[in-house]
Formats: sequence, C-alpha cells, structure tokens
Amino acid sequence: MAALLPPINHPSSIRHRARRRLKDKIAKHMIGIGGISVIIAITLIFAYLLYVVIPLFIPGTIKKEADYALPHGSGTSTLHLAMEEQAEIAVRFTSDGQTTFFNTLDGKIISQQPLVLPHSSTITSFAAGTGASKIVAFGLSDGSAIVLKHEYDVSYPDNVRVITPRLSYPLGELPIQVDSSGRPLAKLAVQSNDEQATLVALTNDSRLLMTTLTIETSMMDDETTIETETRRLENAPGKISHLLLDKEQRVVYAATTAGTIARFDISDPETPILEEQVTAVSNENRIVRLEFLAGDISILVADSSGTVSQWFEVRDENNDQHLTKIRQFEMPKGVATLTPEYFRKGFMAIDETGKLNAFHTTSGRTVLKHQLDSPASHVAIAPRADAALIEDMAGKTHFLHIHNEHPEVSWSSIWGKVWYESYEKPDYVWQSSSASNDFESKFSLVPVAFGTIKAAFYAMMVAIPLAILGAIYTAYFMTPKMRSTIKPTIEIMEALPTVILGFLAGLWLAPLVEYYLPAVFSLVLLLPLAILTTSYLWNLLPKHIHSRVPDGWTAALLIPVIIFTVWLAFTLSHPLEIWAFGGDMRIWMKHELGIDFDQRNAMIVGIAMGFAVIPPIFTITEDAIFGVPKHLTIGSLALGATPWQTLTRVVLLTASPAIFSAVMIGFGRAVGETMIVLMATGNTPVMDFSIFQGLRTLSANIAVEMPESEVNGTHYRILFLAALVLFIFTFFFNTIAEVVRQRLRKKYSSL
Repeated sequence: MAALLPPINHPSSIRHRARRRLKDKIAKHMIGIGGISVIIAITLIFAYLLYVVIPLFIPGTIKKEADYALPHGSGTSTLHLAMEEQAEIAVRFTSDGQTTFFNTLDGKIISQQPLVLPHSSTITSFAAGTGASKIVAFGLSDGSAIVLKHEYDVSYPDNVRVITPRLSYPLGELPIQVDSSGRPLAKLAVQSNDEQATLVALTNDSRLLMTTLTIETSMMDDETTIETETRRLENAPGKISHLLLDKEQRVVYAATTAGTIARFDISDPETPILEEQVTAVSNENRIVRLEFLAGDISILVADSSGTVSQWFEVRDENNDQHLTKIRQFEMPKGVATLTPEYFRKGFMAIDETGKLNAFHTTSGRTVLKHQLDSPASHVAIAPRADAALIEDMAGKTHFLHIHNEHPEVSWSSIWGKVWYESYEKPDYVWQSSSASNDFESKFSLVPVAFGTIKAAFYAMMVAIPLAILGAIYTAYFMTPKMRSTIKPTIEIMEALPTVILGFLAGLWLAPLVEYYLPAVFSLVLLLPLAILTTSYLWNLLPKHIHSRVPDGWTAALLIPVIIFTVWLAFTLSHPLEIWAFGGDMRIWMKHELGIDFDQRNAMIVGIAMGFAVIPPIFTITEDAIFGVPKHLTIGSLALGATPWQTLTRVVLLTASPAIFSAVMIGFGRAVGETMIVLMATGNTPVMDFSIFQGLRTLSANIAVEMPESEVNGTHYRILFLAALVLFIFTFFFNTIAEVVRQRLRKKYSSL
C-alpha cells in the first residue's frame, strides 16, 4: 500500500516548500547574474576595442618647445636646415659656406665648420639629397661642386647618450668638376650611395649637365677609386627653375618657370633620354616649389595659386609610363615653404601668412594646422616626424614638438578607393607591410570585409540546403530508430576542431578538387539526376517490393546510388577533361572564359566551412520541426491535407522562427570562422566574387598579422578596427535576426 503524503500544514511539508523556494531564488539570481555578466563582458570587449581604435581618429597636435635667435646670426641666408633622428641636434648650412651644428632646444652652437672653397670661387647653388642620406652639395662659380654629408655619432659614456655631429666628404674634399668650361652652376641636384653618385647641374648659360661618379673599393686594401663622367642632357626645356634627382639615380625632373616638367630617364647614364614633358600648372600660374615625396616615387608641385599637387608615373594600356596628376591640396594664401617627411607620405607646407598645414597624401587629408608668429623661410622635419624646426622671416628659430601618430588613416583610406603610388588606377587594397621604408601603407578594409561576406555566402550556399532539408527529413519522415543514429552523428560533427577541417581542406581537398575538377562540376548535375531517377524507378516497382522496406528507411537506398555516382564521376573525370577541355580544364577556363583558377579558392572554403556550419543549423532546425505539437500535424491530416501539405503549410511555418535563428547562428559562425579560411584559401585580399579565386577574411587577417604588428602602431590599431567592424557586423545581423524571429514567432504562435 502506497505511503500517504503528509498534510500540507505538516512541518516536513513546510520545510520542503521552503527548500524549493530557496532553490528557486538561488536559480533565479544565478541566471540573472549569468545574463548580466554576459552583457557586461560584451560591453567591456566593445569598450576595449573602442579604446584601442579611437586614437586613429584623434587629430594631431603641435606644441611650441622653444624660440631663439638664429644660430650663427642672420647676416647670411640659410640654404638648408636638417635634424638628426632624436631631434636633439640640428644643422644649418648658410650662403657663406658655414655649417653650424646647434642644440634644438636652446639654439646653443655645438660646433661650426667652414667650407673650404677654391681660390676666387663663390657659392652659386645648393642641393640636398634625400633626408635619410644626409647628403648636401654646394655648386660653385667655377663649374665645380663640393659634396658633404652631415653625420651623427652616438655613444653612451656612463650610460648617458651623447650625440657628436660631424661633416664628412664621401666623394673627397676636392671639388668635383661638373662643367669643364667653368661656367657657374645655377641649379644643382645631388644623390649618392655606396656605389654611385650623381650630380645634375644647370649652368648659367642654360646647359643641363649630368656628372656620374662610380665608386669602387678595393677588397685588398680598402682603397677607394672614383671614376667621373659628365654628359649633357639634350632637349632640356628652357628657363629651368627647379631640378630633382631621385635617390635611385634613375630619373631627373626639370621644371620651368612656365610650369612645364620634363622627365629624363638616366637609368643608363651613357644614354640619358627625355621621356616626356607635361604641363603641370595653368598658364597664369608658375611653379614655386618642387619636392619629392618620401620614397622619391611621387613629386609635389606647388604653384603660385596655392595648390600643391601630387604627381607620379602611371602605366597606360600600351605599357608606357606617363607622369600623371593624382590629387591636390589647397592653400589659398600661397605656398612659402614645402617640406616632405622622411619616411611617411606626408608633407608640411606653410603659407605666406605663417599658417602651417601638414597633409598626408594617402589619406588625402589635412592632419595638422598651426599658426606661426610670422611667415617662414625654411623648415626641417625630424626623421621620426615628431618635431619641426622653423626659421621665420624675422630671423628667429622655432622648435616644435609634433604628435601625429596615424596620419595615413582616414575614412576614405579605409573604406574608399585610393590611388596608390605606381598603381594604374584607384583601388581597394590591403597591403600592410613591405621590406622597403618607401612603402605606402595600404589599409583598406574593403577587401577583407568583402572576403568575409564572400566566404560566408559560399559556406551558407552549401550548408543551408543540406542542413535544413536534412533536418526536415530527419524530423518528419525518418523512422525513430534511424533518427536516433543520424541526429547524434551529425551533432558530433560540431565537435570537430576547425583547424582539422582547415588542414584537410588545404592539404587534401584543394589538390583533389583541382585534379578532378571536371568530376566536381559533373557531380552538381549527376547527383540530383541520379537521385531523381532512382526515386522515379522506385515508384514504378510493384507494391510488394515497397512493403519489404519499412517506412522511413527508403532514404537508405540512396546511399549506394550516391556512392556509385561519385565513383563514376571521378572515374570519367580525366576522359571527360581530355574530350571536352583539351586535357586541362583550368587552362581551358583561362583561355576560353577568361577565368583564373586558384587551387585554394572560395569553392574549397564553401565546402569546408559549409561542413562546419551544417551541424548547428541541422540540430536547431531538426529540434524545432520535431518539437511542433503533434495535435497540429494530426489535425491537419484529419482535415484531409497530405503529409507534404502539412509539412509546408503547418509544420514549417510553426518552426520558422527557430529555423531562421538556426540560419543566422550558422551565418554568424561562418562570418567569425578563422582557421578554415586561414588554411583553405590563398589569404589574398582581392575583390573578386569568383568561386575560383581566393580571399581573406577579417578574422583571418587579424590572426595572420597581429603577431607582426607593432603595439599601438597604426597597423596594430587598424587590426583592432577590423575586429571592431567584425563585432559590429555580427551584432547588427544578430539583432536583425532576433527582430525577425520575434515577429515570426508572434505571427505563427496562434497556429
């Protein structure tokens, strides 16, 4: 006989109810704490991403550190100002041939060294090489030139850094004869490296001469010999006002007062060639400044109207190079000085009222503005671009500290097309590093965002039909015994590490698909055809044969058909390739269709990542369909609907909120997937939706490049910006998905 329950007012019943209430409260609070903790964690992640990213968009600042009188006095004019890397010591070259090294903070003179000039000669011109080379040259009235180099020796006595400036003569202390006729050198350009030096000079009788010095060092006794050869650059334009020589000593630019720029190719010093002449400014204006941008690929042209334009060579459809205007920056009050940065694609310009503007060409924006007390005559930018030394018209020197860490970043450089140096047209490009300091950073997030969407799209194209249709059959048509085997098997697939899937996709699947490419395409047609044919033939068989197969097990009959079809497609792959595609389908696609084929492409990603996305979509969809109340199904069938009508008009509508959630969860998994796309694609950030081309996603880009990025550098923060974009992207689509799911749930909850 069953034991009687104690009365409701019995002490044991009261204690039992109290324990249950306590458990309910604990569970309620724990669930609440867990939910709030998740929200706090997500908020903190978002806040940290913002904390790292925001400095990218904070404007730069300029702070005046010191003002002092011009070192060595204002009695002679300044020819050139420069600073060493630490911005502690500066050098001033003056028209009397004096070189003055001084402290940048107080103007105290450290050392002075006069230029030893030949008898009865005077200084008629001056030129400076690239900032990094520290080469300068004085052109003389006797047609010769003296080349110097300002250098800085660093030592650490008693663990204190001491910088000692000095002058050296890399080509010897004797003047180099440029013009054999002894005419004064009116304009001069110079570049030098360990193997060669070049001087380009304009004489006062308008001849353009080029002197090449070949430097050879003996391996036996380190003795250096210099061979000198001078040639005239023919067809030079008249009235040359500016000369530029690139650091590779391959190109000479000569600008005239009328605004024409001539480009000479001197890569073969024995046969210099005038490549082209272009009109850089309009007729009513003239060129007032001509400078190289860092890297000596682009030139900056400032005209009398206050416009500074960037030009570089662009290759046309005939493979010919033409000097092309790319972009321009406006300074309405004119350009008094123009100084490029050493290693970044930025420059500083000061107008005739003393207003300082710092521009960056890649981002196409003004990054700094500052008003000086008076107009400037000379500007020096520190190699690290963290300081500037300015000489004004009043003979005073101003030392400024600059904080401008991320000038290359702007909305247009991240999300818009940018015309990068040596590119044929504006484009979206991600290329974050290079072996050269002349490299122009390319931080467009468009290719990697596009790759993320592309990878997710092809993965969902594979996963959605297989997962949803498989879930429908498993939940609605399959026998319970088979379902008890199939469902756990597919759910176990979700436990497979994605790194294993990526490894298999990259090293096994990609070569297999490339080798049997005709088979892969033929399977797209053969598998549906084989399944439909088998189903049709099955329906033609007598009913007594049908009765031998239990209900829900008929799908198992398709397994040998699918295996045989796959085997047949792979067996006929090579004969088909020989017969239809001339022996190589990839080459046929390239020549006949103009489609390139990469071994690791979006198709491989779609198959591999689709395989990873199928389990969550299948599981949620199958549970939702199987969980539709039975009375809805029975009622529909009782009213005369067929099983198919019941499925499409009752079951799927009732389960649609959960099915939609399953699709969005799968999409979120595909968007955030890292290892599969990292290993199964070529990791090429290209803008091509072709299924045969590779890609790079936001997550893979972060995984690949974060270890090599400099902490708090532009590259580092841009990668965090990519993570923030991925975060917002996922949050946006999940929010939309939840809104749609709630509306579907409300709409079909009455069924």
